[in-house]
Amino acid sequence: MLLKSLRSLFTVLLLPLVLAMGLGLTTSAYAVDEQTSQQMANTSDAELWRAVKSGDKGYTTAKGAEGGVMINVSAIEGTNVKNDYLTPVMALAVCGVFGAFLIFYLVNGPSKLSHGFSGKMVLRWSKADLWIHWVMALSCLALIFTGLNIMLGKHVLQPYVGTGIWGSLIYGSKTIHDYAGPLFIVAWAICVVKWMPLQTFKLYDLKWFLVVGGYINFGPFKGKHPDSGFANAGEKMWFWTLTLFGLFIAVSGIMLVMPALELPREASMAALLVHGLSAIIIIAFTIVHIWMATVLSEGGMECMKSGYCDENWAVQHHNLWYDEIKDNGTLTYRD
Repeated sequence: MLLKSLRSLFTVLLLPLVLAMGLGLTTSAYAVDEQTSQQMANTSDAELWRAVKSGDKGYTTAKGAEGGVMINVSAIEGTNVKNDYLTPVMALAVCGVFGAFLIFYLVNGPSKLSHGFSGKMVLRWSKADLWIHWVMALSCLALIFTGLNIMLGKHVLQPYVGTGIWGSLIYGSKTIHDYAGPLFIVAWAICVVKWMPLQTFKLYDLKWFLVVGGYINFGPFKGKHPDSGFANAGEKMWFWTLTLFGLFIAVSGIMLVMPALELPREASMAALLVHGLSAIIIIAFTIVHIWMATVLSEGGMECMKSGYCDENWAVQHHNLWYDEIKDNGTLTYRD
């Protein structure tokens, strides 16, 4: 009887221990399985995000170019190039070129007419030429100022104006930029076709560069007025720069504002970089052109205001052209 009671007591004490051990083993097994699953999940996530960051293509129901690519590596690299290089170079081009010509003007002064104004005005540009020039010039200036705000405004203006004002400025700049673009392209194309025959380089253009066009008012270059045809060497350089990089700007701009093209992001980023680099070159040459046409050349601005230039200005700055129209009988004076 006592022995039977002891066996019953032992069974009662052993049963909870066995249950506890079983539960512990089961829990441990579940823990091990969960840890293994978590490790596998973490490994899978790491591989997934590694693939995403490297630009691998996945599956998506979205339609369009590169819809399955979550992160475009080349686009990120292109953005870094724009922010780290193009933006500061653009600021340097604006401030550097403008500052250099301001210093030159303060030291050298304008290029005066050696014999003063004659009072006789010679026809140089037709009414059609003036329209082409000013449509292209005004649309180009609109593109330059709005483009500068888009590229540099966040560094120059945004910190000093309210959010609402900045939002209006950037939206307005983008809108004007998009609408001025086609106007510029049309005027640029007409300009290139119409004026190209006058822009071929000649051997005498080399001397123009060697004496800086006769604009220097001191030293051995003073009073040196090199030969020049209808367009001098500086104007020819500006024309061909505008022709080449205007083409780059036009094509890249169309790529950027035409979503129907559905271009890959690499192509869009390449277009953005080409657009920005071409704009920097055009801006620098535009600043030079404005300086030369206004304050640095006495009597030069009148050409694009009325289409006529003073006869002494024609003789001094474009002597070969003046001699040509005088000899062939096409010299026309304003009444």
